[in-house]
Amino acid sequence: MVNDIPHCEYMHAHPDSIEKIKSLMPDEDVLIDLAELFKVFGDSTRIKILSVLSGGELCVCDISTAVGMTNSAVSHQLKILKNADLVQFRREGKTVFYSLADGHVNTILKQGLEHVNE
Repeated sequence: MVNDIPHCEYMHAHPDSIEKIKSLMPDEDVLIDLAELFKVFGDSTRIKILSVLSGGELCVCDISTAVGMTNSAVSHQLKILKNADLVQFRREGKTVFYSLADGHVNTILKQGLEHVNE
């Protein structure tokens, strides 16, 4: 072994396979955006909030009660989720209601749960 890298006399690159794989890979900027999205999903508090919102539209007070956090803490997390385009909001008078931004968010949550429950 040279430099602790295993060597096999039969190992060789497959240029056709590599080119095909490279052509299917997203652009670097897209990969960076995807990594940032997964960072947002990397916080269990935000996952709780998204899970609660998967049941439907709620105001901050209801979300806070459901996840056992203060309104201020939930509002902070909702801002992060909103900036990541994972939640949307609407106003009704002085009350702001939050919901999942689209079906993709629910799909990501469901598939993640299926994966960890396997």
